[in-house]
Amino acid sequence: MHNGFMRVDDVAQELGVSKSYAYKIVRKLNAELKEMGYMTVAGRVSKKYFLEKVCYGEKERK
Repeated sequence: MHNGFMRVDDVAQELGVSKSYAYKIVRKLNAELKEMGYMTVAGRVSKKYFLEKVCYGEKERK
């Protein structure tokens, strides 16, 4: 993880998936963020948003 963002390699490792599948996940999450009005960076995704979407976020722990 770099500066609050996860790269595709980080996503692939965290989920145990291929790099090509991790790219699809990052694109999907960034599309969701963009739709909500956030600025996104290709090939990277917010770690906080990623963790919330894969059920590791605060909302799921309660």
